Amino acid sequence: MATLLQNIFNALQWGSFYSMIALGYCLVYGVLRLINFAHGDIFMAACYIAFFIASAILTKISNGTAVFIITLVLAMPLTAMLGVTIERVAYRPLRKKGVNRLYVVITALMVGFILENGNLAFLGASSRRFPDMIEKQIWQFGPLVLTNLKVLVIVSAFAVYGILEFIVQKTILGMSMRAISYDPFAIPLMGIPLNAIITFTFALGSSLAAVAGILYGLSYPVLSYDMGMILGWKAFIAAVVGGIGVIKGAFAGGFILGFIEVFFASFFPSSFKDLISFVILLIIMAVKPTGFFGVAKSTKI
Repeated sequence: MATLLQNIFNALQWGSFYSMIALGYCLVYGVLRLINFAHGDIFMAACYIAFFIASAILTKISNGTAVFIITLVLAMPLTAMLGVTIERVAYRPLRKKGVNRLYVVITALMVGFILENGNLAFLGASSRRFPDMIEKQIWQFGPLVLTNLKVLVIVSAFAVYGILEFIVQKTILGMSMRAISYDPFAIPLMGIPLNAIITFTFALGSSLAAVAGILYGLSYPVLSYDMGMILGWKAFIAAVVGGIGVIKGAFAGGFILGFIEVFFASFFPSSFKDLISFVILLIIMAVKPTGFFGVAKSTKI
């Protein structure tokens, strides 16, 4: 029972990372029907942005909690600017030309490789240690061992999901995002600024990647230039499993994948967990391509 409970909390932690990154995929796909494969590398860039901000602030402020808050406040808009820049430079010209979506997907892959290799070229291949902003505390309840960072990650994931649901369902911007998803051609005729809403979508999705990046850096403080690749693909799998384009689906998919990986690794060698993730994607695509919460989109003629 103790092992079961420990695995549940480990799965909740990993599922939280997958869910927060998957929500970024979900937002962009829900509005543009574009799979932004560069999102995993935006997460990587967010980790490094937070690393440099925190390292600079720690030389002047010794209060770790204050440094964490300042880093979060600064890293989110900077990562949002990165996402907006990518949309403006890479995706918007293709959208204006009305090219096939296949070319946009290829462009997204290339943007991801540019972020990775740009990091490698300018910062080198050596790993960097993320600063310890929050002192790690270990709480033991009988045989069950928890840390304050693990609880922070899980609580933050649910808070991010709640805030995102509120924005999408209860605000004018969210209503505009849903309207674009429904009919992007009629929206400009109704006076809704299409490009502004798309820019907001990329900014919001990239901000979520910043939150996930900071929490991941605190939990697993070794940063590398290619860290966003496998986590990005796993988050994409989570979004597909839950139903890409559906916020609750992407959120639930992250936890589904987290539970499968953790419990699989507890019975089999951990080197197999990546293999099982991609096998799950193949099975879901074959059996239920829309995911658990997704609905096939019908076209009226």
